[in-house]
Formats: sequence, structure tokens, C-alpha cells
Amino acid sequence: MSIWQGPVNLEALNNFSANTLVSHLGIIMTNFGDNFLEASMPVDNRTVQPYRLLHGGASCVLAESLGSIAASLCIDTAEFMAVGQHIEATHIRSATKGVVRGKAVAIHIGRSSQIWRIEIFNDEGKMICDSKIIMAVVKRK
Repeated sequence: MSIWQGPVNLEALNNFSANTLVSHLGIIMTNFGDNFLEASMPVDNRTVQPYRLLHGGASCVLAESLGSIAASLCIDTAEFMAVGQHIEATHIRSATKGVVRGKAVAIHIGRSSQIWRIEIFNDEGKMICDSKIIMAVVKRK
């Protein structure tokens, strides 16, 4: 059974993120299932730190983007919005090239908050970051 409020349209999600930090970093929503959302991000001059390793902050942007978009897909966005309240990330190994992929899976979907786990993997399928985000679900003003 799907957790999403309605149909998921990857093209629409990517268009919604046009001209934002998400598109600036090359983050693209790539896949979804009944209870997960996936995205990719290049390891390039936009996402590395001076040692040419993937910047931990870029991993956090990927994780927060996935968690925020996934959370929004679980609510009535005409009445509510999901906003990041707390994020934590454990950086396990570095990435120096290629594309990293993140997968967000819901831990808890409530009326006023959601918790998502986001795992990020390198091209070799090795986990590089394990993240968790708490989303506040607030009424639109």
C-alpha cells in the first residue's frame, strides 16, 4: 500500500525544484516506490570541498531535499507544508567522482511531524552517508 497522497510524477517534482539549490547542485528525483523516494546528485565542482571530496553539506542538502519532497508527497499541500526541523548525518566514507544516490524511507508519518531515514550510496553501492530528518507539518498561512 502506497504512503503517497496521490500519484507521484518525477518530472513534475524535478520541474518544481527548478531554479533552487536542488537544481543548482544537479539533484534529480529518479525513482519511487510505495514507500520510498530516490534521487541522484553528481560529485563535481558544485558539490565537492577543497580536497575534492564530496562536501558533507552537499550530502545533507541531498538528504534534506529527499526528506522534504517525500514528506510533501504524504500531505495535502493545499493546506499544509512540510519543513525541516532537525537533520543529522553520519558521513561514513568519501566520494570523489561519479554520482551519489539517496533513498528516503519513512520511519514515522504523523499529523504534525514525520521522520525519514535517508541513505546515500556511491557508484560502487557503498554507503557514504546515513541521515535522518524530522519534518514539521505546518498549516500554510
